[in-house]
Amino acid sequence: MQITAETPFKASIVPLPLSSTPSSFSILPGNAPRTPLQNTLKKAITCVGIGLHSGAQVRMTLNPAPAGHGIVFERVDLTSSAPIAARYDNVVCTRLSTVIANSGTPEIRVATIEHLMAALHANGIDNARIEIDGPETPVLDGSAAEFDFLIQCAGTQILELPRAVIEVLRPVHVEEESGAFAELRPARSGFALAMSIDFSASVIGQQRHAMPLNLERFRQEVGFCRTFVERKEIEALQKMGLARGGSLHNAIVVEGETVLNPCGLRHPKEFVRHKLMDAVGDLYLAGHTLQAGFMGHKSGHTLNNKLLRALFASAENWRFVGSEESSRTELRATA
Repeated sequence: MQITAETPFKASIVPLPLSSTPSSFSILPGNAPRTPLQNTLKKAITCVGIGLHSGAQVRMTLNPAPAGHGIVFERVDLTSSAPIAARYDNVVCTRLSTVIANSGTPEIRVATIEHLMAALHANGIDNARIEIDGPETPVLDGSAAEFDFLIQCAGTQILELPRAVIEVLRPVHVEEESGAFAELRPARSGFALAMSIDFSASVIGQQRHAMPLNLERFRQEVGFCRTFVERKEIEALQKMGLARGGSLHNAIVVEGETVLNPCGLRHPKEFVRHKLMDAVGDLYLAGHTLQAGFMGHKSGHTLNNKLLRALFASAENWRFVGSEESSRTELRATA
């Protein structure tokens, strides 16, 4: 099956009332993963679109992969390219997107992977081989919704190897001088996230959102929320070689009190919800979902990656929860 960026995409997305969002990291028992087994895609699926920053057209295929494989990208346009595991320690740049590469060939990169990683995370896809013929994933509509749609079309396949979850054992905190911070805290079960932002543009301003991570909440609350930029920043970004593929079709553009997109916002808090969705994707570069509570204030790709590096800097911060076989496989993979 092939889906191009020009294919009309329709989804019935009805956000939950704001009063239904949790005010703390309390996780209800029903939010735990439904199955202890790993998952992959049932069949391969392809999409074609442009890169948000490169502006280049790219073709990307999501392929099934065996148990213990993990999420791995392959640059099929370069014969000398080695597979790049989607892991925090392969992140080489976090300026406006999350970019991965192997340490031996840092010039061979795959950029802007966070929206796809968020959709894979929410759908419980542990293993996938992602073929891509350019330096950046397609931006599609600027959210994770169309990647989620691709995964739905491909279907999921349960594998025989049990899934391992990373349990956070003690608080881990990183921050910047600006007051921005990101933190992981221990939790009895599940994974929950809370995010707050504070922008000078009055149409954005101060916003916050919190939710436990499960597929239903992801789709209803954050998956459809698009990336955004202030109009005054666009020219500077393009001079740096970024945002060449951005448009009102794949990004929210704001100026002062105004949203310049003709159709407006998909949700009044689309800005903070997009930032939370980014965190869902960035934190999946741990290699597994987390049993933890995440809290971020003005956190972006850089702090999200620093947080994972801080988590794994000490074996006292975390442990695997799951089968011993699965844990040993992943420890070999990250050695």
